[in-house]
Amino acid sequence: MNEENQGLFTRCIHGGQRNCEVTGAVMPAIYTSSTFAQESPGIHKGYEYSRSHNLTRFSFERAVASLENTGLTEEQDTTCGGFAFASGLAATATCLEMLDSGDCLLAMDDMYGGTYRLMSMVRERSQGIRPVYVDMSDFTAVESAFKEHRPRMVWVESPTNPTLKVSDLARIARIAEDHGAIAIADNTFCSPILQRPLDLGMHVVMHSATKYLGGHSDVVGGVLATRVPEIAERLRFLQNSIGSILGPFDAYLCLRGIKTLGIRMERHSRSAMEIARMLEAHEKVERVVYPGLPSHPQHEVAARQMGLPDGPGFGGMITMYLKGDIETARRFLENVRVFALAESLGGVESLIEHPAIMTHASVPPESRAKLGISDTLVRLSVGIEDLEDLMADVKSALDAC
Repeated sequence: MNEENQGLFTRCIHGGQRNCEVTGAVMPAIYTSSTFAQESPGIHKGYEYSRSHNLTRFSFERAVASLENTGLTEEQDTTCGGFAFASGLAATATCLEMLDSGDCLLAMDDMYGGTYRLMSMVRERSQGIRPVYVDMSDFTAVESAFKEHRPRMVWVESPTNPTLKVSDLARIARIAEDHGAIAIADNTFCSPILQRPLDLGMHVVMHSATKYLGGHSDVVGGVLATRVPEIAERLRFLQNSIGSILGPFDAYLCLRGIKTLGIRMERHSRSAMEIARMLEAHEKVERVVYPGLPSHPQHEVAARQMGLPDGPGFGGMITMYLKGDIETARRFLENVRVFALAESLGGVESLIEHPAIMTHASVPPESRAKLGISDTLVRLSVGIEDLEDLMADVKSALDAC
């Protein structure tokens, strides 16, 4: 069976991979060598220097390319349009190098705080790009921003971090295509199991591999994937020139994580759905935001572009607003026991955090207020523990506040 005809769960295990031709090993070796011997000057086996070529990293990059359906062959690009980096921000930073000084970057108004910090507090100064932020769930605002600012690149998260807005990626991709802009989607919250932006017309997809791809909170990494050969050629040059590549040990851990990505996303999604329903009915919760709930403002869009291979699936991320004030939120967060109070997300263990104080502290207070990142907003990353234990933990913490 051709790989493109295989199911996603099969590709999690075998996509972009081949057994070692020498030993038959079913997992790629960790190639730690920084350099490779040449038969004659310029004549080698395809590997010169590990920043440029590393088989362990290549294996991970090809695996992600397979899951994201880049459609590129190894003849078109060595790793089929997949590129791995030292972190999600390193991937984002390299992607931004496709812009020239003075170019406009149209970005989602609600996004990971580190992405906002990079765009507005670093690259606006050092690279001269012009970031413009807009609510990309509002297409009147999107179309107006295109006409006014003529962006060269569009950056969208869907669902967003932390308020879980959902954007119609196919529609954004069409608008970008019509205006000659590069359309990039941060797919971290979904993983390729729940959503494949390239299939919806986006040009590039980005993941913080630290999250669901790695899946075990033991590795930091980032990855880009593209379906466009010309963009792949550009990213190949930039990855090698900038050099913020993923090391072989981390590439191995990410590749190991992908093997169980499918079954983990099933568990994350199904448990989160039940917890979201419970929270929505709880007397101490003002509001729950979860794409799987009919109350979500973009639920219909989410149901159309997200899902497990065999049915509905909306991921493991839940945002809720508690009734009360910041001290209420603090008491709640101090009383969870199974959920760990920690930044990050997407691991096998459940995590919980306060975005205004933790992950989004770099976003200016006035911007946080406008986006709804209030003192009572709490973000949950639902892990794969027993659902009954997670439900009991949340209920107990709510009782304490």
